[in-house]
Amino acid sequence: MKHLNELYRHCTLCPRECGADRYNAKGYCGEGAAVRIARAELHFWEEPCLSLKGGSGTVFFSGCNLGCCYCQNHQISAGHMGFELTVRQLADTFLRLRDKGAENIDLVTPTHFVPSIIEALDLLGDSLRLPVIYNCGGYEKPETLELLRGYVDIFLPDMKYFDSSLSLKLSGAGDYFEKSLASLHKMTDIAGKPRYDSDGKLIGGVIVRHLVLPHYRKDSIAIIKRLAQEFAPDEILISLMSQFTPEFRAAENGLDRRTTTFEYKSVLEAVEKAGFDGFIQDRDSAQSEYIPEFFDHLYFNLPNTQNKL
Repeated sequence: MKHLNELYRHCTLCPRECGADRYNAKGYCGEGAAVRIARAELHFWEEPCLSLKGGSGTVFFSGCNLGCCYCQNHQISAGHMGFELTVRQLADTFLRLRDKGAENIDLVTPTHFVPSIIEALDLLGDSLRLPVIYNCGGYEKPETLELLRGYVDIFLPDMKYFDSSLSLKLSGAGDYFEKSLASLHKMTDIAGKPRYDSDGKLIGGVIVRHLVLPHYRKDSIAIIKRLAQEFAPDEILISLMSQFTPEFRAAENGLDRRTTTFEYKSVLEAVEKAGFDGFIQDRDSAQSEYIPEFFDHLYFNLPNTQNKL
């Protein structure tokens, strides 16, 4: 197998397979080969089994392989806000979060930086001592996910759409459901069934997130029905979200209001009928105040851990 860094040379890490030489140009994701992040802090609003008391140690990577018109993090996904880190600095960023009390390391939108993430985790070896979460938009390649076997403990993918015309309109990815379903099977193969420690913290498994969009509850229900055909109730957890707010270019694409209680509850009924366990979200989470602050410069001090992990 070629060296991990060479995967940036002709990039096919995600289903876009843009083929960019990211050492000399930007890929479809808008990023080169240098790791860039926009935030690395404790986050207390992930699912309860992830946040617990210490919070999830979230690292928000710049860029994205999707183009969602309603992205709440559009400053970093489309606006490419962020700052560069070396692989060593990325590893030290993980340790900084560990030392702040993080329950896990939560890699947010990491797909286009998988080779560097693996390098950083290799630098740490067994010293990290925390579960690693791969928190992604669901538009993945099984081949890239396979590289993460032995590195990632928990997969936290979105499952955004069932209908191809809808995924093309809102995220520019007509093959979204096909790719998402194949990658979800790979994730369950790698991570196994959900597992918890004695404190109720998730230490392994897959949580599938689905955001119920206004006007499209039937598409959401179609997703749940298909997941029930593909997976046993104990294979995955479902996190059903109601936090949609008309951010970015949402309104001009017909998403001009919040999701209604009726829309959300009708999808929740489908989840319950399918027998999946998981999580629901309060309606008051649909506020822009919950969107974190992002940075375009290294705003924190890194620990001096190169010789002492």
